[in-house]
Amino acid sequence: MTINGWLQIAFYLVVLTALVVPLGRFMAKVFEGELTFLSPVLRPVETALYRVSGVDETREQSWLTYTVAMLLFNAAGFIAVYGLLRLQALLPLNPANQSAVTSDLSFNTAVSFATNTNWQNYGGESTLSYFTQMVGLTTQNFVSAATGIALAIALIRAFARASAKTVGNFWVDLTRCTLYILLPISIITALFLVWQGVPQSLGSYVDATTLEGAKQVLSQGPAASQIAIKQLGTNGGGFWNTNSAFPYENPTPLSNFIEVLFILLISAALTHTFGRMVKDARQGWALYAVMAIILIAFLAVTYWAEAHGNANFATLGIDPTNMEGKEVRFGIANSSLWAVTTTAASNGSVNAMLDSFTPLGGLMPMLMIQLGEIIFGGVGSGLYGMLLFVIIAVFVAGLMVGRTPEYLGKKIEAKEVKMAMLAVLCLPLSILGFTAIAVLIPSAVASIANAGPHGFSEILYAYSSQTGNNGSAFAGLTGNTLWYNTTGGLAMLIGRYFVIIPAMAIAGSLVGKKIAPASSGTFPTHGGLFVGLLIGVILIVGGLTFFPALALGPIVEHLAMLTHSVF
Repeated sequence: MTINGWLQIAFYLVVLTALVVPLGRFMAKVFEGELTFLSPVLRPVETALYRVSGVDETREQSWLTYTVAMLLFNAAGFIAVYGLLRLQALLPLNPANQSAVTSDLSFNTAVSFATNTNWQNYGGESTLSYFTQMVGLTTQNFVSAATGIALAIALIRAFARASAKTVGNFWVDLTRCTLYILLPISIITALFLVWQGVPQSLGSYVDATTLEGAKQVLSQGPAASQIAIKQLGTNGGGFWNTNSAFPYENPTPLSNFIEVLFILLISAALTHTFGRMVKDARQGWALYAVMAIILIAFLAVTYWAEAHGNANFATLGIDPTNMEGKEVRFGIANSSLWAVTTTAASNGSVNAMLDSFTPLGGLMPMLMIQLGEIIFGGVGSGLYGMLLFVIIAVFVAGLMVGRTPEYLGKKIEAKEVKMAMLAVLCLPLSILGFTAIAVLIPSAVASIANAGPHGFSEILYAYSSQTGNNGSAFAGLTGNTLWYNTTGGLAMLIGRYFVIIPAMAIAGSLVGKKIAPASSGTFPTHGGLFVGLLIGVILIVGGLTFFPALALGPIVEHLAMLTHSVF
């Protein structure tokens, strides 16, 4: 670890925190229907979209209608992407004449992009056409991100409103999120990336000669537009196989900083949006503090582990610092920062190969996903996931002091706690269940590249990433098989919708409740005590569930490394 590395990390955190208030305030205005500086230009477009689609923006929906609309919209997106993949060979803008994608890989990929996971069992440049990337995947990057944000806003309204029956209109929230937030920032970011050297064209592949004299074919394509939204919308799917480690996707230190900043930008700002919409900014800052504290702790361990590397190398007179799988131009500090932020969010992009991290360095990103990806989580999904843990935390606090638990004046009763626990427990059920089955199937075990505990970690990470709707991978696992494509797709569906439906049921229950005024016996949920309690609940409920599995993977691998054992 170096002072320079820590200064770069500190600068990143300062910039992120500074952007929380302006972007959070802007998003609150958008979703509350207030005028913004973009309204003179975009309001006529918004109105025209409602008129064409037959949406009445003044008519709100109950939680059930809102959820059904979301599910139908996501199902349509899945069908559209699946069809594009299967018909790819017949469609235009296919300069490499890519063939149709197999049915199982098409299923996995369509589910992946519909659920904001962007898990990729394929190499983009060797599997997909420009048309598929641009029309299918980039579109889903926008609407899947907008879906998550819309759902978070619906849950926020449930806390903010009293004795109401509706939580908003899904079509209005989806439109406003895409039109006022995602599109403008993405357009500016895409232009910035083009300036930095990212391709944005429909040109043919280019033949190149390497320094060693080898021949190489380089794909081009409309990449900058997809990369902009892949980071901003916490999607993460790479235009090229090596993702943000590839110079076309991430050519400069400046592009690296902007891309990693945008991974957490909206998720962080939504905490302030939450505070403004519930009329108490301190509540939003409390959630931000919880997220920041856990992020910094996990980042410190990752940076320490990668900087110290493998002590066995030192005995051989070799620098133990772990640079394997990392770009020299980014170094250990920026690789560690990216690894932790991308798994804190539901963003599967990488600028270093996680499979090459040290056991403890790889443990931190894996555990970050297993906590539920709520630090800071995906756009929208991180916030509503965090609010589920808040409900559990205030319930625990209520048990300790013998009072009915409350949050923001709303009584938290049996229904809300049951729904929250259902949403939280579905994640370990999917992750551990699929992992347990996979390690017993010879064909599934044959897909791992490493023996011993690291091979187990590759399988555990795969199902953690897919269930957590993250999308990053320990790259040693060959995932493009019938087993992993099918079970991985099911894991992504469980991780997305088995959390969303209980969360929306909670919204439906809370929105109809009255708001009780705070009293001397009210447990404050904006101070240090609550922040500490919430961190404890997250680590105990979210983390200890996976300790036995982690003990079989990265933990035992670390202990074996200390005893000079190899597999």
